[in-house]
Amino acid sequence: MVQKTYFKTKDYCKVKFSFTAENAEVIEIVGLNSDWKKSIIMSRKKDGSFSADVNLPKDSKHEFKYLVNQSEWLNEPEADKHQVNEFGGTNSVIIL
Repeated sequence: MVQKTYFKTKDYCKVKFSFTAENAEVIEIVGLNSDWKKSIIMSRKKDGSFSADVNLPKDSKHEFKYLVNQSEWLNEPEADKHQVNEFGGTNSVIIL
Protein backbone atom coordinates (compact mmCIF):
# COMPACT_ATOMS: atom_id res chain seq x y z
CA MET A 1 0.00 0.00 0.00
CA VAL A 2 1.14 3.52 -0.75
CA GLN A 3 -0.36 6.38 1.25
CA LYS A 4 0.40 9.98 0.24
CA THR A 5 0.18 12.98 2.58
CA TYR A 6 0.46 16.42 0.95
CA PHE A 7 1.35 19.56 2.92
CA LYS A 8 0.20 23.02 1.77
CA THR A 9 3.37 24.75 2.95
CA LYS A 10 5.94 22.09 1.97
CA ASP A 11 7.47 21.28 -1.42
CA TYR A 12 7.42 17.55 -0.69
CA CYS A 13 4.90 14.81 -0.08
CA LYS A 14 5.20 12.29 2.76
CA VAL A 15 4.72 8.81 1.32
CA LYS A 16 4.09 5.82 3.57
CA PHE A 17 4.95 2.49 1.98
CA SER A 18 3.46 -0.67 3.55
CA PHE A 19 4.13 -4.13 2.16
CA THR A 20 3.82 -7.76 3.19
CA ALA A 21 5.62 -10.68 1.55
CA GLU A 22 5.66 -14.34 2.50
CA ASN A 23 8.77 -15.44 4.44
CA ALA A 24 10.23 -11.91 4.33
CA GLU A 25 13.07 -11.17 6.72
CA VAL A 26 14.13 -7.89 5.08
CA ILE A 27 12.31 -5.70 2.55
CA GLU A 28 13.99 -2.77 0.82
CA ILE A 29 12.59 -0.10 -1.50
CA VAL A 30 14.89 0.38 -4.48
CA GLY A 31 14.76 2.91 -7.32
CA LEU A 32 13.23 5.99 -5.67
CA ASN A 33 14.79 9.22 -7.02
CA SER A 34 16.27 7.03 -9.82
CA ASP A 35 18.76 5.56 -7.33
CA TRP A 36 18.85 1.80 -7.97
CA LYS A 37 22.02 1.33 -5.88
CA LYS A 38 20.95 2.87 -2.56
CA SER A 39 17.92 1.24 -0.95
CA ILE A 40 15.56 2.22 1.86
CA ILE A 41 15.26 -0.51 4.47
CA MET A 42 11.67 -0.95 5.63
CA SER A 43 10.84 -1.46 9.32
CA ARG A 44 9.24 -4.73 10.36
CA LYS A 45 5.97 -4.44 12.31
CA LYS A 46 4.60 -6.87 14.91
CA ASP A 47 1.99 -8.16 12.43
CA GLY A 48 4.74 -9.20 9.98
CA SER A 49 4.23 -6.33 7.56
CA PHE A 50 6.95 -3.81 6.68
CA SER A 51 6.68 -0.02 6.36
CA ALA A 52 8.74 3.06 5.58
CA ASP A 53 8.00 6.79 5.43
CA VAL A 54 9.76 8.71 2.66
CA ASN A 55 9.61 12.40 1.73
CA LEU A 56 9.52 12.85 -2.04
CA PRO A 57 9.31 16.08 -4.10
CA LYS A 58 5.86 17.22 -5.20
CA ASP A 59 5.10 17.08 -8.94
CA SER A 60 7.47 14.17 -9.48
CA LYS A 61 7.29 10.58 -10.73
CA HIS A 62 9.30 7.67 -9.33
CA GLU A 63 9.83 4.10 -10.46
CA PHE A 64 10.61 1.56 -7.74
CA LYS A 65 10.50 -2.08 -6.70
CA TYR A 66 10.57 -3.95 -3.42
CA LEU A 67 13.60 -6.21 -2.88
CA VAL A 68 12.69 -9.05 -0.51
CA ASN A 69 15.48 -10.92 1.31
CA GLN A 70 18.00 -9.47 -1.18
CA SER A 71 16.82 -11.93 -3.85
CA GLU A 72 13.18 -11.42 -4.92
CA TRP A 73 11.99 -8.32 -6.80
CA LEU A 74 8.29 -7.49 -6.30
CA ASN A 75 6.00 -4.67 -7.45
CA GLU A 76 3.53 -2.64 -5.42
CA PRO A 77 0.07 -3.88 -6.46
CA GLU A 78 -1.52 -0.51 -5.60
CA ALA A 79 1.04 1.64 -7.47
CA ASP A 80 -0.28 4.50 -9.60
CA LYS A 81 0.86 2.56 -12.65
CA HIS A 82 3.44 0.03 -13.82
CA GLN A 83 6.18 0.79 -16.34
CA VAL A 84 8.02 -1.72 -18.53
CA ASN A 85 11.72 -1.85 -17.59
CA GLU A 86 14.84 -2.74 -19.58
CA PHE A 87 14.93 -6.26 -18.11
CA GLY A 88 11.63 -7.35 -19.64
CA GLY A 89 9.64 -6.90 -16.43
CA THR A 90 7.83 -3.95 -14.91
CA ASN A 91 8.50 -1.39 -12.21
CA SER A 92 5.97 0.20 -9.88
CA VAL A 93 5.40 3.92 -10.45
CA ILE A 94 4.27 6.54 -7.95
CA ILE A 95 3.11 9.92 -9.25
CA LEU A 96 3.05 12.88 -6.86
